[in-house]
Amino acid sequence: MFLMPVSKTLIAALLLLLASWTYAAEPKLSPATSQAEARARAMLLHETIHGTLQVVHRDFFIEDESRVIPSASMEDVFDALQETYNVRLKWLVVETDVVNVDHQAEDAFEKAAVKALADRKPYFDAVEKETYRFAGPIRLASQCLKCHVRNRKDTADRTAGLLISMPLELPAK
Repeated sequence: MFLMPVSKTLIAALLLLLASWTYAAEPKLSPATSQAEARARAMLLHETIHGTLQVVHRDFFIEDESRVIPSASMEDVFDALQETYNVRLKWLVVETDVVNVDHQAEDAFEKAAVKALADRKPYFDAVEKETYRFAGPIRLASQCLKCHVRNRKDTADRTAGLLISMPLELPAK
């Protein structure tokens, strides 16, 4: 299959279009009312972000022409989701070099999530006060390792993470 080179501008335009759809969505979602509901929402959101990231890297990331990697561009979408839906997303370093210090684990939940994802758990989650927190794995294939794991000894897939936090409206006790 022949793929034409795609400019950084086109990638940015596609991501901004995706972000603009989140702004136009009405009505806003109510907070989930159970951990199971929040987990289902987080799993759907995780797979959407993970799948988008994989496809964008495969189809649009041209190493000698790109100045911004797709995961960094997707942070604009994260900002829109936080503003519109009060859903916070963050990349998480698991088995990679620290490319961006903002992606390091910051608290006990994030540190436990790193361990769980490094141990190949399909996800890690918890409820903290009125917030549901979820961490899911992001696969970094061998072609990703040139930037994400500079001094590697092999080309085996590695794991990064995606953190998702959303409000949870628990029933009154």
